[in-house]
Amino acid sequence: MTAAPARFTFDLDLAHRPADAAGFTDAERAAIEEAARAAGYADGLAAGEHSATATAQAALAAAAEAIARQATALIAAADAAHAAAEREAIALASAIGRKLAHRLVTREPAAELEALLVDCLGSLAAVPHLVIRCHPELAGTLRDIATARIAESGFTGRLVVMGEPEIAPGDGRIEWAEGGLVRDSAAITAEIDASIAAYLDARKLPHFEETEE
Repeated sequence: MTAAPARFTFDLDLAHRPADAAGFTDAERAAIEEAARAAGYADGLAAGEHSATATAQAALAAAAEAIARQATALIAAADAAHAAAEREAIALASAIGRKLAHRLVTREPAAELEALLVDCLGSLAAVPHLVIRCHPELAGTLRDIATARIAESGFTGRLVVMGEPEIAPGDGRIEWAEGGLVRDSAAITAEIDASIAAYLDARKLPHFEETEE
């Protein structure tokens, strides 16, 4: 004899449900959900802080790079201004020196040759003759100057003063048998120009054109 199937009844009290299939009660499930929310918030906060830190670091790096570029540009501009000022100072000094030299020679054209004569007379007492070559317009003046200087020095040799048109005013040569002295303004100017050019090249500064008075 086959047993009759049990009849399904609706006497389940839904107000007092047992634990779910996973074995959690409602209170436990609520606690788990709260813990999950807290963990998610903490993870989100940490991620946000990391992102903000990375953004701030990137901003600081960009700002530092911009400042470095600006500083480099300012230094370059300052160097360029200093170099330009230095070059202008050299050009001004050169121009002033040329004008002063030209005016001094114009005012006292025999002064340089007289200075050369004084320098050499002390060691020329025994030479037989002394020759001064100068611009023709200065021959008479230099003869008088040389005669006076020779009388003071004890030189007893013969004095010869020769005017030569190719010699510039203020320039000249003092010659004796064993040597001589030369005053050549063009050569002096060339040496000064070469020194200035060498300095400008060493400082990597552009050259400038000299102007004659």
